[in-house]
Amino acid sequence: MVYMFLADGFEEVEALCPLDILRRAGVEVTTVGVGKDMIRGAHGITVLADIPDVMYRDSSPDMIILPGGMPGAANLDACKTVDAALKAASRKGSFMAAICAAPFVLGKRGLLEGKRAVCYPGFEGDLVGAEVDETKTVVRDGNVITAKGMGAAFEFGLELVRCLCDDDTAEKIKASVFG
Repeated sequence: MVYMFLADGFEEVEALCPLDILRRAGVEVTTVGVGKDMIRGAHGITVLADIPDVMYRDSSPDMIILPGGMPGAANLDACKTVDAALKAASRKGSFMAAICAAPFVLGKRGLLEGKRAVCYPGFEGDLVGAEVDETKTVVRDGNVITAKGMGAAFEFGLELVRCLCDDDTAEKIKASVFG
């Protein structure tokens, strides 16, 4: 199962664009609200999560997705359920994806050690153990996918589809969006 964690202050485009792309690809994604099910984004858009974090029970997720935005990423970092989900994903070797400020949540936990990664400018120092790639907006290194920010949300979503499905599916979605 694929889970996207949403916390108050999340960047709406960084969550909703990849979520839409994944669902177009037929990937079942459950959104998980930190602390509640009605989550307010950084720009005042409120989203109803599929489940609140107290209902999260998966000890073997296929992918964990963390959208950025502030204070959304900081709220994700402080959530014990997010921490447990990332530990489970790391143990299994599952995909862990984070965009904008959220890669710092992975870095803080040592999950970027020896990996290439990107983040929103200014958070590079929080990518503990990572080699920051200044040339890309989205980077996949093994089971970790990171992206720079809102402008990379579409490309980030397509990379998640490539990870969970295949290149063909990602290209078909890209073509369908651009007509």
